[in-house]
Amino acid sequence: MASPIEDYALLSDQRTAALVSITGSIDWMCLPRFDSPSAFSALLGTADHGRWLLAPAGAVDHFAPDGASVGRPRGAVPYGAPVVVERSYVESTFVLRTLWRAAGGEVLVTDLMPVGDRRASLVRRVEGLAGSVPMHMDLRIRFGYGAVLPWVRRYGEDRGLRSIVAVAGPDAVVLHGDRLPRVSDRIPQPANHRHLVDFTVDAGTVVDFELCWFPSHREVPEMLDVGAALHHTTTYWQKWARDIPRQESYDAIVRRSLLVLCALTDEATGGIVAAPTTSLPEEFGGERNWDYRFCWLRDAALTLEAMMTHGYEMEAQRWRNWLLRAVAGDPEDLQVMYGVSGERELPERELPHLPGYLGSLPVRIGNGAVGQYQGDVVGEVLVALEKLRNMGGIEDNFSWPLQAAMLGYVERHLDRKDHGIWEMRGDKQHFTHSRVMMWAAFDRGVRAVRDHGLDGDAARWALLRDRLRAEILKHGFNRQENTFTQTYAGTEVDASLLVLPQVGFVAYDDPMMLGTVARLERDLLDGNGLLLRYRTQDGIDGLPPGEHPFLACSFWLAEQYARSGRIGDARELMDRLVGYANGLGLMAEEYDAHTGRMAGNFPQAFSHLALIRAADAINGHAQAAL
Repeated sequence: MASPIEDYALLSDQRTAALVSITGSIDWMCLPRFDSPSAFSALLGTADHGRWLLAPAGAVDHFAPDGASVGRPRGAVPYGAPVVVERSYVESTFVLRTLWRAAGGEVLVTDLMPVGDRRASLVRRVEGLAGSVPMHMDLRIRFGYGAVLPWVRRYGEDRGLRSIVAVAGPDAVVLHGDRLPRVSDRIPQPANHRHLVDFTVDAGTVVDFELCWFPSHREVPEMLDVGAALHHTTTYWQKWARDIPRQESYDAIVRRSLLVLCALTDEATGGIVAAPTTSLPEEFGGERNWDYRFCWLRDAALTLEAMMTHGYEMEAQRWRNWLLRAVAGDPEDLQVMYGVSGERELPERELPHLPGYLGSLPVRIGNGAVGQYQGDVVGEVLVALEKLRNMGGIEDNFSWPLQAAMLGYVERHLDRKDHGIWEMRGDKQHFTHSRVMMWAAFDRGVRAVRDHGLDGDAARWALLRDRLRAEILKHGFNRQENTFTQTYAGTEVDASLLVLPQVGFVAYDDPMMLGTVARLERDLLDGNGLLLRYRTQDGIDGLPPGEHPFLACSFWLAEQYARSGRIGDARELMDRLVGYANGLGLMAEEYDAHTGRMAGNFPQAFSHLALIRAADAINGHAQAAL
């Protein structure tokens, strides 16, 4: 059984990512890209679906029967078993250091994915700090989301190397390792389709491993210089984080959140994935399991807003260039999401061979929402690109015409019902949030012409904008209860209504907004003070009821409190939410406060970008010009 979601650390080289449990097991890794099939899939199944364990011999394995996870035991930890004393990132990096204490001494394991060389590799370094510690490695490579058993062979023995190569179809990986003290005559030994290595590390000894993916038709890459890769990767992340402004409050978690957003950005294409995982459940044992390893226009636009607020204009420019490539063509073909390089075919299918995280089925890859019409998306994009213009970003003869074409797309679909921000799989509706984001799209078009001198029919867009505003106030606002509603002529509310003042449709302290907040507090706050997206028991989303609170929604509420003068309430809620991050500052999509468990895909960009917005509001940062 996989570790609790909150027990995992993220590694990233800005091309793909890996999740490492606190027990030293890499249980998820897609190669060579975020959205490639996984080579380690134990997170969604068992150890035999692929994992790479590296830990002191005798440490508890969370996949062992009746085992316990070190630091969060599910059972009794064997007396004298090695334990994790400390686990942390090197400051402002994704270089992970895990300090183990065993009966014979202490060892430090450093895990990282080298950046900048487009090598798609993972490095693990073991350093002896005190005494003598026996170590154990269990490597199980399974391509194709755990379904494909590779052919494994030894490599480089004629040159004194201790390497193995695993090949299946187009994919291959090589495991390189340097000297193995006291058992230097042994190499990884196969056992039941896994490779085991046992070695002892004395104080002052360093043992390195590198697992590197490569196309199977190419030559096997040689082992990299681990020391140089460690130095370069550490320097890269710290240099990127160097200019993050210091926060009066929540500085560490804002810094880590910005780093997470950077880690989920493909360094080659500029595409931003919503999360590096698929099918981590929103409800344990349920079917709300989705693949988030793609680039949603909405999530990426919101990510850019968070980054631009903190001075990262270059990242915004790169994403704009990704956007131009991804959506180029007929505006009628606009999608809500794309692959990392702008791929459009993302068919959803199920993987029946994987039993799912805690039995949560089905396990899905691809995402059926790719074919949905979501009316808010263009607005999200144009709001972000306006902020880029306000920062000095220059439109060229491609970027602005494309935005104008997107406005034409909104106009042609102006009266069309949609699936909404939450990608409802039930009947399409006129969602108030979607209609407001259409309003925002036309509003930004008007400003582009009037404030920045760009070409466009500002009068036409202003007319459509004003028509939408009147329509929203007539059909999306319940005057009797003084609240905006989830859908036109509906009676329910939705956490997405908290976005209305964020895009300038109403002021944060407008009586209509304050009435909406009061209704949200009454209907959607759970017993732990967290905000649900909407009431799932009404069946509006076409799925069985039940899910945990989305963290982003509660961060939106904290932002609303701060912007409307309820700073005490904002800080109280923010402190509680920040406390739900794991010890490394990472957050999933949802949180189950009853059990103290994270839920949903992890780490989730949406949670981290909403955290940044809330912290900015509490810290009194000037709101970007609307």
